[in-house]
Amino acid sequence: MPNYLGIDVGTSAVKAILIDHRQTPLAEAEVQLSISRPHDLWSEQDPESWWRAVERAREHLHAEAPAAMAEVRGIGLSGQMHGAVLLNEQDRPLRPAILWNDGRSMREAEDLGKDYPELSESAGVIPMPGFTAPKLLWVARHEPQVFSAVRKILLPKDYVRLRMTGECVTDMSDAAGTWWLDEASRSWSDRALAVTGLDRSQMPHLVEGTQPSGVLRSDLAREWGMRGDVVIAGGAGDAAAGAIGLGAIDEVSAFISLGTSGQLFVTTRTFRPAPETLLHAFCHALPERWFQMAAMLNGASCLSWAAGLLKAEIKPLLDQAEERYQKPSNLIFLPYLAGERTPHNDPYARGVFFGLTPETCQSELVQAVLEGVAFSFADAKQCLEQAGTRLTSIGLIGGGSRSSFWAQILANVLDLPLVRYEGADKGPAFGAARLARLASTGEQPEAVCTQPQRLQTIHPHTHLVDLYAPRLEAFRSLYHALRPEFKKAYRSVN
Repeated sequence: MPNYLGIDVGTSAVKAILIDHRQTPLAEAEVQLSISRPHDLWSEQDPESWWRAVERAREHLHAEAPAAMAEVRGIGLSGQMHGAVLLNEQDRPLRPAILWNDGRSMREAEDLGKDYPELSESAGVIPMPGFTAPKLLWVARHEPQVFSAVRKILLPKDYVRLRMTGECVTDMSDAAGTWWLDEASRSWSDRALAVTGLDRSQMPHLVEGTQPSGVLRSDLAREWGMRGDVVIAGGAGDAAAGAIGLGAIDEVSAFISLGTSGQLFVTTRTFRPAPETLLHAFCHALPERWFQMAAMLNGASCLSWAAGLLKAEIKPLLDQAEERYQKPSNLIFLPYLAGERTPHNDPYARGVFFGLTPETCQSELVQAVLEGVAFSFADAKQCLEQAGTRLTSIGLIGGGSRSSFWAQILANVLDLPLVRYEGADKGPAFGAARLARLASTGEQPEAVCTQPQRLQTIHPHTHLVDLYAPRLEAFRSLYHALRPEFKKAYRSVN
């Protein structure tokens, strides 16, 4: 029977999952990645490190399930969005990839927004420094020799596709995050390309996430012990792939993705831009579907950071915090370790603990981190409401979904029920595997992209909802009071 492989090229790791025709996981692998931060606001990775990690993940899967790997009929790709992979005439990277959480191109993003405001409507969002287009303006201004040598611009997962197929292709949902896509027509915007000094010849070919984008190279098929006709699906950006994995393909299907970053994602049947809210209105990985999304740069990575700072494992820290949890923390944590996108568009924002005393303990620090991230999602919910989108319940996926305690805090802060699903921590890799099946079989998405089994519905506790409301207002006030100081602090050291 046919099997399908999903590969997610994340920021902190490459994750791969092998599923059978019943969508049962047969084997999984995860290979860690590192990030280079050579200057303040910079965030880069070597594209070849993604390919090496994919190879290692494939080796792990083959060791665990060699017979099942031989029956793979399709491979789906998911990945971190917005990254700029710049290739020369030989399809080799000209420099390290500039990632989604890189803030160096703030000036370029501001220039695009000021000079070409009309493009924000067609691109689905105002230009922000994390997007690909401002990054290329920065390269043109600061690395002109590199810019003049650019033959193709790819997104991270599509560099892996190039190594697999020899083709330069991307899907609609990942292309949506470049600021070069006309979201309504699902095609490259010649105008947006021109204002950044580029044209269509430098862009990858566009396909829907459910369409084939090529086949696995014959030499790789032999090396990997697979057939010579393995289809590589168009795939998806990580947010849209997570939606596919969760079955969020119908109108107003909503979920929180709590991974390295965070997203609040709502599927729509029409293109609904609201750039003034800082929401992203992007193409979905399925034809004739779009989504609205609030994107936060700081998600479960904040908890990992705190665990590293405290030199402790995450699970015991969560257990200790849950044991003493009775009310909102006396501390307020601004989780902006890597700046922030929705709702602030502020690469200079930084993390802050407010309210420390000699009595502050480790558990209170951890609770404040969990609440700070939850407050960011409350800001995201507010942006959606300003755009006319009302939510009644939200799914929860990503590594952070493993914690029912964190889910309870989110429910209390958002005043909404949260649903945890079986396998929700598999996230985009599972969605990519589903897209592999769709590209291979031609089935209808409704037949494949069903909701996983519900594990738990977590309802908000009314008395805590009331207690969190003033803390949320204090959280918002603290950011606005400190915003001018963030920029001053950056300028004083740069």
